[in-house]
Amino acid sequence: MNTVSSSPATRPGRAWPAATALALALAAAFPLPAAAQSNAELLQELKALKARMAELEKKLEAQETKQAEAAAAAPAPGMTPEQLQDFNRIAVKAEALEDSRDMLGFKGLKIGGYMDPTWVFNQRQHRAGFQFLNPVDEGGYYYDTSYIGTVALDFIKETDSGARWRLTLVPQRSTQAVSEGTSSPVQEASVSVPITDLQTRFIAGHIPDWSGYEMLQPTLNKFVTHNLLFDTTLPASYTGAGFEILRGKWLTKAVVGNMAASRRQPNEKTPVLAYRVDYAKGEFQGFGFAGIHGRAANFSESAKETVSVLNPITGVVESAEQPIAQRDSRVDTFEFDAYFIRGPLTLQGQLSFGRQLKASITPDPETGRLRDAYWSGVSGLFAYKIEPWLELAARADYIWNGKNGGGLLTYAVADPFNGIGSAMVRGDDGTWAAANGGARGVDRGALSLGLNYAFNLNTLFKFEYRYDWASGPVFIDTKSNDYKKSNQLFGTAVVVSF
Repeated sequence: MNTVSSSPATRPGRAWPAATALALALAAAFPLPAAAQSNAELLQELKALKARMAELEKKLEAQETKQAEAAAAAPAPGMTPEQLQDFNRIAVKAEALEDSRDMLGFKGLKIGGYMDPTWVFNQRQHRAGFQFLNPVDEGGYYYDTSYIGTVALDFIKETDSGARWRLTLVPQRSTQAVSEGTSSPVQEASVSVPITDLQTRFIAGHIPDWSGYEMLQPTLNKFVTHNLLFDTTLPASYTGAGFEILRGKWLTKAVVGNMAASRRQPNEKTPVLAYRVDYAKGEFQGFGFAGIHGRAANFSESAKETVSVLNPITGVVESAEQPIAQRDSRVDTFEFDAYFIRGPLTLQGQLSFGRQLKASITPDPETGRLRDAYWSGVSGLFAYKIEPWLELAARADYIWNGKNGGGLLTYAVADPFNGIGSAMVRGDDGTWAAANGGARGVDRGALSLGLNYAFNLNTLFKFEYRYDWASGPVFIDTKSNDYKKSNQLFGTAVVVSF
């Protein structure tokens, strides 16, 4: 049997050494005499070739690195090298500022504010002068003071989760100061937390009233004063919790809590339900309605009791009448408002209805029992910009408040400065008393004419002439101590906001 020896090239199971293969390739390309080259010389040449290849690879890598650096250093289209350098420096600073903002908690924080120093002339009070930051607990709340002459600072913080935190501070004349007769600066302190989405929210805290077409802030109100319905038939605020839901063109808000009180008094348990629904019919028009139902503070002094009082001067026990402290009583209000705003034209209107049980200004003249207070009112506003910076405005209000001696929301006592209560008549002895024993309250009206001049985007000058009247003499003249059927007011204010 003949055997054939396999050569290294054909022997199965073995691979050529790399050096041998390269050597044979070079030998094929450059044939040399066998005597001229030994195996050692071939290996030496192979090593030199490998070193040369490594050197070429290093040069190639260095060239590629140089090209990449040149491309990175090349200016962007339209930018010089100096401009690119400035751009890179700005980018680094911007990133540093963002990191600092996030670390300090400023992300999602918005700060705003306004102030409106005001000058007012009141005919029946024989008063004229500036008013600014005058405290509620000293001067009270009247239609010529209202929320006029204030300064506000507003903080709104929104987190990455969509929760909103708001704190608005208004020294001396905040909604809490008006509600409770204190010097509290809190206008609003509320939270809004998304539940299922950003359009469905849980809300809670101290929340300003949202009823009516007229806004509280002077930046959103076209007049120096507010309309009669705003001042006498709406609460200042709510303290409670509820929800806010936005669905398409419908916005619904509601809370359960205290009306015009940060806490309830002893023996007071029932809260109020306050709600508002808005519908934006289109780009220029819409309507809304709001209501309050529940129990709230009753300030009526019409119920009196006879008590024995020791006279400290004579030392004799005498009989005297004093008001009976009233518990909270049932309140029901409902109002409807609408608007049309297009171009220079603004039209707004409001209808209001309300009652509070056992809160009339005077008791029944025959039985002496407490009666319920009822009221209804209407307000309308017209404004037109004859120039983008110059606007004319007119507003008319009327309240029917005759039943059961009168009485409005939180106005269960006669108020001769606001013109609320029964008509007054002068007796034969020259003294004044309620007509017919206070059996009927007066109806009230007001007409305001205004002019607004926008000096710039942040500064607005306001001018207003206002005429108030009643169906009977109810405004006290502080100089003559007589009662009149009308009063006049002129006011001007500068509103600066940011």
